[in-house]
Amino acid sequence: MAGTDRNREAIEEGPAVILVEPQLGENIGMVARAMANFGLIDLRIVNPRDGWPNDKAEATASGAGYVLARARLYDDLPAALADLTYVVATTARRRDGFKRVLGPGEASAHLRARFAAGQPTGMLFGRERFGLFNEEVGLADDIVTFPVNPAYASLNIAQAVLLMAYEFLKTRTDQADNLPFAGPEFAPAPRAELIGLFEQVEAALDARGYLRPPERKPAQIDNLRAVLSRPGFSVDEIRLLRGVVSSLDRFSPQAPRGQGSPGDDSRRRPANPPVGAGGADEDG
Repeated sequence: MAGTDRNREAIEEGPAVILVEPQLGENIGMVARAMANFGLIDLRIVNPRDGWPNDKAEATASGAGYVLARARLYDDLPAALADLTYVVATTARRRDGFKRVLGPGEASAHLRARFAAGQPTGMLFGRERFGLFNEEVGLADDIVTFPVNPAYASLNIAQAVLLMAYEFLKTRTDQADNLPFAGPEFAPAPRAELIGLFEQVEAALDARGYLRPPERKPAQIDNLRAVLSRPGFSVDEIRLLRGVVSSLDRFSPQAPRGQGSPGDDSRRRPANPPVGAGGADEDG
């Protein structure tokens, strides 16, 4: 359907669109076209199978080459999400875990409210053949699924991007400022802070034998990340939690990764240490 008018002001806003390991350049080009249709501009591509730039993507972008020209390439998903404070992951498959499952309209309302508050947000899309791994979904805040034919629920990634972009553009109204969800009063933490918390907690639990047996470890980590990502932590909250984990590591007696009990730290020596316990008189 023709309708391009270069004389009118273009909409350029909204969440980042993150494609994880897209396989076909043609699909990337059609994603760019869908983004341009509905005013999205921030395209992030994680490890595309056929490399980048891609001539086939240019051929199918159909006038949306400016979206491709601004696209950013990443080696891994955590890097692509690092600066974002709220991310929704699209999936057609049922997932076990603790995350909320939203429809595209409700998810777009959350995205719009946070975008209006100046917070960087993102929509996460998986591979053409099998979508997102559980650990990738675990890096998002909420799950989005579409009301489609249950017997044929699979969408092309460009179709999925188009549906989400359309729903997001629909929230560009006066009513968008009056949503019941107004966002937190504090500044949410970027994804890099949250991923750092994941890695620290998982390393501490692994060292203490919590993540076992080995065949259960991936599912345990998925569930842990789902729980830790639900509240939408602020930077200060994540730093507090990481300080708690660091303190447990440092002061746990005989901790596998720690540095001993409080008695081993000069800042926390007992007032009257027993003989030979390393009191102040023995420092010399």
